[in-house]
Amino acid sequence: MSRSCDLCGKHTRTGNKVSHAKNRTRRTWKPNLLKVKTQVDGTTFSLKICARCLRSDYITKKV
Repeated sequence: MSRSCDLCGKHTRTGNKVSHAKNRTRRTWKPNLLKVKTQVDGTTFSLKICARCLRSDYITKKV
């Protein structure tokens, strides 16, 4: 499975870690993904969404 949000599409980003001496090494930034169950039209789905989408109330979490 890919490491991306099912709602907004946020995914792993790559770039450089820069030390104080300006040495560059490759690194990655991963999104804060959560597996959440939600209900749409009576059907329960399990989605991987980022914390920002959950906080912004794009879906309602099934308890």
